[in-house]
Amino acid sequence: MDRRTFIGRVAGGFLAAPLAARAQQVGKIYRIGILETIPASRNAANLDALRKGLRDLGYVEGRNLIIEYRSADGHAERFPDLASELVRLKVDLIVTRGTPAARAAKNATGTIPVVMATMGDPHAIVASFAHPGG
Repeated sequence: MDRRTFIGRVAGGFLAAPLAARAQQVGKIYRIGILETIPASRNAANLDALRKGLRDLGYVEGRNLIIEYRSADGHAERFPDLASELVRLKVDLIVTRGTPAARAAKNATGTIPVVMATMGDPHAIVASFAHPGG
């Protein structure tokens, strides 16, 4: 198994856990918001691995899952508007990569879980790792 596949499957498990923790509703379509620096076209391998990991757990795009991908295209100042857009779309979960994206997601919502895939300074976002909140 190559590195990307492994990371994708691990991330898929982490992403699906909050969804599985909620009561399963018949016919419910889950929405995952992804807030990224790079466009989806440059992130295809990771997204494919994520989709496969989620599919292995029973979450299939077009059936019971919608992925809302928003890219700042390298312009961090766009993150607050993009995060607010994901909140307006009523996503069930927001996934971020990088401190600016995580900060924007945290500031945009206090009720939607935010999963920070990678970031340089998690202490800037999370007050306690034992009880991260949000």
